[in-house]
Amino acid sequence: MSKKLKVTLSLRKKMILAFCTPAILLFLVNMMLYFGTARMIDSLDAVFASNTSLNELSDCLDRVQSATTGYLDTKTSDALEQYYTYEQDYNNLVMTLSNTNDDNENRVMEKNIRNMSLNYLELTNQAIESKRGGNVEKYKTNYDEATRLHGYISKSINSLNNKQFVNNSMSYAAMMSALQTLEQLNLFTLIIIGVANLSFVVLIASTITEPLIKLSNSANRVSKGDFDIELLTVHSNDEVGVVTNAFNKMVISIREYIVKLRESMEVERRLKENELIMENHIKDAELRYLQAQINPHFLFNTLNAGAQLSMMEGAERTSNYLQRVADFFRYNIKKNKDIVTLKEEIELVDIYIYIINVRFAGEILFTKDIDERLLDVKIPRMIIQPIVENSINYGVRNVDWAKKIKLSVYSLEDYICVSIKDNGIGMDSKTIEEILEGGYTRDPSKSDSNGVGLDNCIERLNIFYERDDVLDIISEGKNKGTETILYLSKTD
Repeated sequence: MSKKLKVTLSLRKKMILAFCTPAILLFLVNMMLYFGTARMIDSLDAVFASNTSLNELSDCLDRVQSATTGYLDTKTSDALEQYYTYEQDYNNLVMTLSNTNDDNENRVMEKNIRNMSLNYLELTNQAIESKRGGNVEKYKTNYDEATRLHGYISKSINSLNNKQFVNNSMSYAAMMSALQTLEQLNLFTLIIIGVANLSFVVLIASTITEPLIKLSNSANRVSKGDFDIELLTVHSNDEVGVVTNAFNKMVISIREYIVKLRESMEVERRLKENELIMENHIKDAELRYLQAQINPHFLFNTLNAGAQLSMMEGAERTSNYLQRVADFFRYNIKKNKDIVTLKEEIELVDIYIYIINVRFAGEILFTKDIDERLLDVKIPRMIIQPIVENSINYGVRNVDWAKKIKLSVYSLEDYICVSIKDNGIGMDSKTIEEILEGGYTRDPSKSDSNGVGLDNCIERLNIFYERDDVLDIISEGKNKGTETILYLSKTD
């Protein structure tokens, strides 16, 4: 073991001893003060205990006298029970009085009070028994004698109480003086220990605080992001030296880590840029692919209906119908406009309902409840019309009652809700779950559909809003209709 290390260990032992000795001494002094104070407090509590006992004895004596008088006046069972209760209590207190023969004046008075009290209880008992037996003369004699003795006992108790109070006051003053002396001794000891500790702390601080201050300053600079600081010089192998050496290693490690982190962030940035470019291309391709799925059967059937209508009636209605059809397909083949407003989507639904009602003799009762303030929100093209089309083809097409479809637009918390509700055949929970999960397949024989189903709408909305909770389907069961609700974000 080197000489330098031995010096360090010796200094550490002295520091421990210097710190522990005042602490142990302070603990011992405090324990002495604690136990001494506790004993004095117990003694103080006992000082006036005798006065308290005598006061309780006097009160109990008065209760016995009152109970005796009460029974002799009323002769009731309650009064008799009260007497025996107080008589027993007083007898118990009397038996605690001194019965020894010595020259102490207070104990002599206690013995006299004890003897007079036993005689008094005997007289009250005889008075009670005489009253119960109907011997008027005897109970009066005993009662008068008991009353006279009651007065003597009360005076004796008061006299003894006064004497004991004087003695107890003197004892109390002496105990308080001793307690004050003990407090002064403890204060003096604390002052000495405090001065010794302060002197030692100043001595130690002069040898160990300087390297700690340098370490603290360097740590503050590092915490503010300055890692180009000069490494600290280690002068010893004690605890401060070990911490300083560890701090130097930490600074070197942070410098190396920052260099590697910068290199890694640059690589990650380039990869992220490439990933975003690829993701944008993929999303654009997906949107264009999904929007291109238009079934030509709808076009053929619609044009056939227009031809039939032109043969049946005049050219004006036929012209109006064909104009609406042209507007409908013009909307569907728009280029470079994949995003439209909600207002444009609803206008397309109006055109579609007009065309359908011409084809099917106006059997679709279409109503709207729209908050006009919400129509400027942007959504993907061809979202609402396919849902209305599904409500007609798979909801109300083949029902025997009036075919109703209602379109509602309203605000709900952070969303703009678009509701398409029909009174058709409804859906069971299993079908709803398959549609929402994308695993439901419609009957391919239904050629009137334009080919853009709910799974198409759901997938495009998921891509557009980058979330999954874009659509919900509600149905109470068979023949109870279906409601499809879109949850559009209020912000673009």
